[in-house]
Amino acid sequence: MVTLMRKSDTSENGLNHEERITLNLLDVVEEKSAITQRSLAAELGVALGLTNTYLKRCAKKGLIKVKQVPSNRYSYYLTPQGFAEKSRLMAEFLKQSFNFFRLARSQSDNLLKYCKERSWTHIALKGKSDLTEIIILSAAELSIELAGIIDPEAAMKTSTFMGLPVVTDLSELQKPHAIIITNMEQPQHAFDEAVRVFPRDQVLTLPILGV
Repeated sequence: MVTLMRKSDTSENGLNHEERITLNLLDVVEEKSAITQRSLAAELGVALGLTNTYLKRCAKKGLIKVKQVPSNRYSYYLTPQGFAEKSRLMAEFLKQSFNFFRLARSQSDNLLKYCKERSWTHIALKGKSDLTEIIILSAAELSIELAGIIDPEAAMKTSTFMGLPVVTDLSELQKPHAIIITNMEQPQHAFDEAVRVFPRDQVLTLPILGV
């Protein structure tokens, strides 16, 4: 399934919330025509009722065809119009992804230069995400040392990421000069957690996160 970066419900030249769900739905239906609505809801990460609504909407638009199969079940197929719409949405998504990378990279460079001006050269990242990778790339070019990544969920699956330790708590790292929020799922929550245990003026965020 297509993994869509979560930033906001709408973005310039990008997909809005409805279009993202539609793209993921078309993607799943293309791969698994015999999928149940309950399984489809789990794949999309939305409620069963909302999944049913989107299926009906796509069928009404002629994007998918519904066929009843034995045992009172249904199969879903993309129509030629559905394939065309999926291609259009995918092109918009890729454009959005490129724009996100370009903007995030620029903001990362600026934030790390801000740190360097203050001699903050030992920095922790809070959250493992696409943004984490971008910060790591920027830090390497600016000769800034990263202490590690604080992410309890990720730490259960791996101990390192791109050469950095992944830990559950700040106490497991050598005390950093600053913390940069890189959690894209719940950036405000991550920020609030960080400022409870670290000086507020040394907990930094990128404008793209909207914290």
